[in-house]
Amino acid sequence: MTQEHQGGGRGWSAARKGVWSRLRFTSLRLRLVVVFGLVALTAAVSASGIAYWLNRESVLTRTQDAVLRAFEQEMQNRAGALPEHPTQDELQRTAGQMANSSQRFTVLLVAENPAGQTVYGSSGGLNGFSLGDVPESLREAVTERQKVTSNNKYPHHLYWQRIIEDDTPYLVAGTELIGGGTTGYMLKSLEPEAKDLSSLAWSLGIATGLALIGSALLAHAAATTVLKPVQRLGTAARRLGEGKLDTRLRVSGTDELADLSRTFNKAAEALEKRVADMAARDEASRRFVADMSHELRTPLTAITAVTEVLEEELEFEGGGIDPMIQPAVRLVVSETRRLNDLVENLMEVTRFDAGTARLVLDDVDVADQITACIDARAWLDAVELDAARGIHARIDPRRLDVILANLIGNALKHGGSPVRVSVREEPGDDGDASGGSVVIQVRDHGPGIPEEVLPHVFDRFYKASASRPRSEGSGLGLSIALENAHIHGGEITAANSPEGGAVFTLRLPRDVSAAESGEKSGDAGDEGAEGDA
Repeated sequence: MTQEHQGGGRGWSAARKGVWSRLRFTSLRLRLVVVFGLVALTAAVSASGIAYWLNRESVLTRTQDAVLRAFEQEMQNRAGALPEHPTQDELQRTAGQMANSSQRFTVLLVAENPAGQTVYGSSGGLNGFSLGDVPESLREAVTERQKVTSNNKYPHHLYWQRIIEDDTPYLVAGTELIGGGTTGYMLKSLEPEAKDLSSLAWSLGIATGLALIGSALLAHAAATTVLKPVQRLGTAARRLGEGKLDTRLRVSGTDELADLSRTFNKAAEALEKRVADMAARDEASRRFVADMSHELRTPLTAITAVTEVLEEELEFEGGGIDPMIQPAVRLVVSETRRLNDLVENLMEVTRFDAGTARLVLDDVDVADQITACIDARAWLDAVELDAARGIHARIDPRRLDVILANLIGNALKHGGSPVRVSVREEPGDDGDASGGSVVIQVRDHGPGIPEEVLPHVFDRFYKASASRPRSEGSGLGLSIALENAHIHGGEITAANSPEGGAVFTLRLPRDVSAAESGEKSGDAGDEGAEGDA
């Protein structure tokens, strides 16, 4: 695959992810579209349902009233003209005449002939509309004689009912002549009205769909209009979080979003001013520490020379120092050395904070470097080394020595012997050993590091125990070791071993980029190598 095709694939993937991020349900845009759609769908369905119900009742009622009026009129005019006991032929002829009315319904007439037998006359012939097609409840209502009262002047009334046969709606009606005799039933198909109502339902459904689509488009347009300032605000907030404190929003309008943009601009301006003030104070503080450390070096050099002479006098038997003041002299010597270490560490920390610390890279054998560090400090009897020769890395040997001296010295001082130092190689992601890392572990056999202390072991001036604030260390050793690891592109972690004791793990790349090398910064000093846990 060519690079161009790869770039196109990445662009398509990024575009697809962008679309998906805008359409996921947690997106405010999608929620606005869904809410608009639901509201529009509810309104459209409600309106369509009400319109359909009203039109349905109107169509059916109009048709039904017209048919019932025609049937009632035919019963009065034609069936009323029949004798009290008509023959079947008379019923058949009258039913046919009634069916030829303008409404074109089917008629069934029932009466008793002169012989007292029940005869039927149907406009549909012998196999047409029959009494079995009339619901029993309707037949009972038609034939039942009502009590004549002031509110009910007639014993018989016209009754009707809607039925469905073979998925076709029908209107069935029946009545009996007031004077008695003939009973008539009517059957009218409502299929044309049903088709009209079906067409109306389809039209309302299409209108509902169009309303839903229109509402979705309107919601999308509204969401774009509303969310565009919010998106700009989110982008500005991300830029502000990335440290671009000069980020501002363009304010237009007088609505709530414009007020929010103004508030953001004011907050960003205040934050920029506060950060600038803090940076200025921090720079002044670093400059003060650097100047103070530099100024202290000159008198400390003279004091250190004097304390070295006093120390030699203390070691010389029969010296001229009064035994009564020897403890005071020893205290002066140790505190002077401690003060000298503190000044050197402060100067090193100042270089890291100012960003002036640089690497001087060299190809070193890691095992030889560790051995030299241990031997220079006379730790050979207290340290076990598990490191095979031949593991090379391109790093700054002086800074590696500072890291090792701090880690091993800290383990000897606050852990428990023996201290074990092991070295191993880790290949890179592509399996190439030359591009991997060198891992150095320093483990002691002491009580370990308390869990509440672990997160703070690399903090500056942090002391694990408040009962020893005057310990020999300055509280800067481990933080200096960590900074030296970071400048190599590495890392140091602290943990407790399951078998007991603390474990410090140093991981450094085998080949630090040559672009990071530069002038050698000031000497960190072996004397300031030891730190506190």
